[in-house]
Amino acid sequence: MLIARSPFRVSFGGGGTDLPAYFEAYGGAVLSAAIDKYFYTIVGKRADGHIQIISSDLRVSQTWNDIRQMSVKESGGPLEIPLAVLKDLDCEVAVDLFLASEVPPGTGLGSSASVCVNVLQAMATFLQRPLSKYDLAEKAFSIATDVLGKPVGKQDEFAAAFGGLNFMTFERDGSSRVEPIRLKTEVLSALQQKLMLFFTGSARDSWSILKDQEESSRKRQGAAVEALHEIRELAYRMRLALEQDHLEQFGLLLHEGWENKKKISSRISNPAIDRMYTVARNMGAAGGKITGAGGGGFMLLYCDEERQPAVRQAFAAESIHEMRFGFDFGGSKVLVNDPFVDREETCAPPWTFVTAAKQQLAGRKAPG
Repeated sequence: MLIARSPFRVSFGGGGTDLPAYFEAYGGAVLSAAIDKYFYTIVGKRADGHIQIISSDLRVSQTWNDIRQMSVKESGGPLEIPLAVLKDLDCEVAVDLFLASEVPPGTGLGSSASVCVNVLQAMATFLQRPLSKYDLAEKAFSIATDVLGKPVGKQDEFAAAFGGLNFMTFERDGSSRVEPIRLKTEVLSALQQKLMLFFTGSARDSWSILKDQEESSRKRQGAAVEALHEIRELAYRMRLALEQDHLEQFGLLLHEGWENKKKISSRISNPAIDRMYTVARNMGAAGGKITGAGGGGFMLLYCDEERQPAVRQAFAAESIHEMRFGFDFGGSKVLVNDPFVDREETCAPPWTFVTAAKQQLAGRKAPG
């Protein structure tokens, strides 16, 4: 039994400049942080030559006996990401993959990338093909773009692979660099305490929004490209604000970034999101943004502690729920690679979850 986990992320600034259509022309920059909400993959051996993938979140299970000749887009369905990873690794293997997430899909926290990075980490370890964090992120990005044909940016894969609070740059030649932001312990703690996450009440398909951004970037002119230029510059200014311990300025820059992000596509916000953000600002939040491509998912807010109760109360009155979180500094990792490891030796999810997963895997048989 092998268990791997990868974190989700919140993006502070620079989102959209990590799409190839933009960074291959201008170079991109993103400031983001991995958070302590995770995607898990549990790998178990099979003896019948089949591959079975079970997703507890999507409530689907599929079994294959030969994936090499399959088309991922035609046969993968909701499990297209793990299937694409297995096909890209091009190996003959008989395994059960049990997938579970602490965050629903489509909520703007980089879930698709976390899935891809995590399954890739788990299977590369299982096959004894270790990958560096850079190779893990780049390979996951390649699977998303080349195998699945998705219009994705690069930041999510790197956030899931590396963990931590990072400034990422994406060069015109396709190379990437991850620079950890080193903050004083008290500043890092204060930043975490001033950040809040609220679910907007709707998940969304980000692909259409990202496709809009790609098409706008390729035009090399217009309001959307000018907004992306400003968003990239804001990422540098946010980094400087953090490194100089100017947290209040950081919060105001979040607001400035959100105003620019809405200029990229008319689908990034909507009346419900606008109203929610206005309420937060009226209650004392200095700034905020939708955490992913837009259209729904989670709203990130920067708000001083003394004003947070008013925000929570206003949102609770409208059944808008908060998700408490902290930063993750471990990135993608294998927690268990030994069926007899003691639970005290790991940072695994609650052991009852692992036990239940083992029992579920053991109880499922491939057809025929």
